[in-house]
Amino acid sequence: MKICDYYRDIASIRLNESIVALVPPTIIIGGNLSFFKNHEIMLFTLPFFFYSFISFHLYLLRIKQSFIIRRKMEKTERNPCNASLFQSSSLLVMFLDVGTSQLQFYFPNGHMAGMIQKKRRMGFPFLGAPNEYTFTNQTGKIIGFYKVNRNNRIKIEVYDREYNFIGSYEKKRKSSEILDAEGRFVGKLISSNAFMDERIINRDNEQSVRLRRGWMPLHWSEFFPEANTPVLSFSENLSKQEKLLQMSFLINEFFVER
Repeated sequence: MKICDYYRDIASIRLNESIVALVPPTIIIGGNLSFFKNHEIMLFTLPFFFYSFISFHLYLLRIKQSFIIRRKMEKTERNPCNASLFQSSSLLVMFLDVGTSQLQFYFPNGHMAGMIQKKRRMGFPFLGAPNEYTFTNQTGKIIGFYKVNRNNRIKIEVYDREYNFIGSYEKKRKSSEILDAEGRFVGKLISSNAFMDERIINRDNEQSVRLRRGWMPLHWSEFFPEANTPVLSFSENLSKQEKLLQMSFLINEFFVER
């Protein structure tokens, strides 16, 4: 999957919203002409028509962006992306809600690096049962799991692809911390109240992971036209397991608090 496919999916969502928004005014107009014959009732259709109009133009914008990006990426297909998700120092983060919510990660060249999505529950959902999220790479291979427990506080347990527990993210009233499998402190989350700028500060008081919006390098805009696309960056000395663990705060940021 590529970033042009993401914009195509977003365009489909906007088109569906535009079509669905026409259903209520159709019913109102039909009912009014058949029964009430009151001109003032027709005013209730205006918000729906306006929403449908805006959604349709957003559809046209996204489908145009998808087409332009696809053409640009076709010119770079001779240099395919063979990098691993955990080898990259920076990833672009896109959230997509199509049935099951997805948090998609992309390399700066527009190719997908991986995805986190909510795991479907089998049978009847039990009250209080933890939500699980699966982390896969660009080929669909599972690289980890996240399990969200919400009792007195939010706790996100992190597991590798073999379901070995490697640590957790715990959100308390005044702080959020990341702990390893033995419960030892790994880092704390520092957040900005004004805009998206989340940082993990490790035990050496150094930044290890950062998520921020509005700081995307200009030369990436060839494939990512939205300047406010969130960028996730890692320090160079983090291992794969450390990245998997510290990325757990993204579950809270995009799935729990939304």
